[in-house]
Amino acid sequence: MTTNFPWSQLQEDTHAPLRGFLRSIKKHLAPQAILVYGSAARGEFLQGYSNINVLIMLEHITQPVLQQWSGIQKQWAREKIVAPLFLTHKDLQQSLDVFPLEFLDIKERHILLEGRDPFPELHVNSTNLFFQCRQEVHGNLLRVRQCYVEGWAKVEAIQTLLPISLTALLPCLRGLYRLLDRPSNMKSPEVLDELNATLDLDPSVFLEVWHLKRGLSTPGKHELPKLLERYLAGLGQLVDQVDSMKHEERFQ
Repeated sequence: MTTNFPWSQLQEDTHAPLRGFLRSIKKHLAPQAILVYGSAARGEFLQGYSNINVLIMLEHITQPVLQQWSGIQKQWAREKIVAPLFLTHKDLQQSLDVFPLEFLDIKERHILLEGRDPFPELHVNSTNLFFQCRQEVHGNLLRVRQCYVEGWAKVEAIQTLLPISLTALLPCLRGLYRLLDRPSNMKSPEVLDELNATLDLDPSVFLEVWHLKRGLSTPGKHELPKLLERYLAGLGQLVDQVDSMKHEERFQ
């Protein structure tokens, strides 16, 4: 039975769509657990900008179940609730070593709305976590370069790709902090501020992109290419720092 407790942990802007979504799930499915993760669980949901991420645990996931929900999902997409992450307990156990970063991020910060929480008992291997963090950091740098070229080097492309890159980078930073026994369960600006103390990196360009992502700054068309250049340099420095950790074999 739903109590008021989990709802008190969610920003009020998310209550109405999530309550309707919850009713729809329980009407059409038999969930073992329903939880919210991502920006809504971290207290960073920004109406009009942020999506709401939901994970649904089911006993069985079949093609008819997915097909049925695909029709229902159209309504909730308009409410900024993205298609749920459907998992069985077997899925979770089998993919833990493949996606340690994602599952550890959910484990650390989520809000259980219904059912039995499967995350407290999960253990993530540090070697797998470091491997994925390193892979994601390298891939992020390569994707930014590629997306800039694919966007024909237009300022509109920069305005889109930088927030996407930073969104993908934040879980990697949290994962690295966990490996280094540093605080990780923080809001995003604090995670970026921590770059200086933990990885000896200047956080200023990453914070600039965070402000862009949140609509708190609007660099002009002449400033955006300079911001991209500084961001690429910052990503390159982060890659070097992570690679130095590999050479030290700290997590092997």
